[in-house]
Amino acid sequence: MKTNFKILALLISVSLLTACPGSNNRKTDKDYYVKDTNAFNILISQYANNIEEIWGPKEVLIAGPKDYVQYEDNLQTRVHINFVSGIITIETLSDTPIENLKEAIVSTLLMPEPVDIIRRDKISQNLSEEPFLYNQVLDQERQPIRWSGRANSFADYLLANNLNVRSSGSHNITYVEIKLVANHINQRARKFLPLVTEAANRYSIDERLILAIIEVESAFNPYAVSRTDSLGLMQVQQHTSGRDVFIFRGKSGEPSRQFLLDPRNNVDIGTAYLSLLKTKYLAGIKNPISLRYAMITSYNGGAGSVLRTFSDDRNEAIKIINSMTPQQVYRKLVTSHVSQESRNYLVKVSNLLGNH
Repeated sequence: MKTNFKILALLISVSLLTACPGSNNRKTDKDYYVKDTNAFNILISQYANNIEEIWGPKEVLIAGPKDYVQYEDNLQTRVHINFVSGIITIETLSDTPIENLKEAIVSTLLMPEPVDIIRRDKISQNLSEEPFLYNQVLDQERQPIRWSGRANSFADYLLANNLNVRSSGSHNITYVEIKLVANHINQRARKFLPLVTEAANRYSIDERLILAIIEVESAFNPYAVSRTDSLGLMQVQQHTSGRDVFIFRGKSGEPSRQFLLDPRNNVDIGTAYLSLLKTKYLAGIKNPISLRYAMITSYNGGAGSVLRTFSDDRNEAIKIINSMTPQQVYRKLVTSHVSQESRNYLVKVSNLLGNH
């Protein structure tokens, strides 16, 4: 992601659920996409300016797909979860740091599953449900945290033993860090495995491929919103892959942000797009391993650029791919594809699958 910022506040992604116009009065798909993306970037910039005024220029934090942030107390307190490093940082500028940090720690440990946050249609979390971070954080007794009593006890422990202060410009920032468990990625993956299995069976896509793509795209962060406005676990874009799937299903328009930030919908649309790549855009590639390499690279950079790596003529490109071994196809894509990002993407996903 080409940006100087690190964290995107969830407030931005939620506010954008209804911020942009629908499909009416659209001149062209391209014009609408540019306009919509520009509006998204303007909103991020405005929000970043507000953060800079309070925290200082070196403390502006904007999210990538693998980071979550929540600002509270009129932007005085913030929570950052890095889903790659497995570190939760909760920090505040407040004159009453203990009070503000404790409230933020408890609310973070007990934050509900993402669908409840995004929909905002439930007054409180169902007590039968586990918090989103359940089993990803263990308290001072090495126990998972489900109820408020244990969350408050752990918060008190952290504030008594792990409280730190750092200086940034004219500010003193008080903070605590919480480490997620070593296998936190697997813990999150288990939460979404039923959705992945369901989609894999529905669209005849390898379950392992879906899981590998989710890990590379978002590290199983269901709140993920990128600077290019890709959304959710599988980083689906409304105006490209989302629209393609809707058109294939005979629907007009495109999925909304709110729709795509629901993990079930996101996995369904992302897997449906993989199926489109397999059965339509890349149809004709005979070797299943070569096809998988083409699908992975296409998921990141589009099927057209994959085929043009071999020939500007689609039929000729398919013919060339079919004349090559899977290893030759892989090597060609990771050395000659026009996009370095797509080349790296194929390597990362294939490494997770472990069979190239």
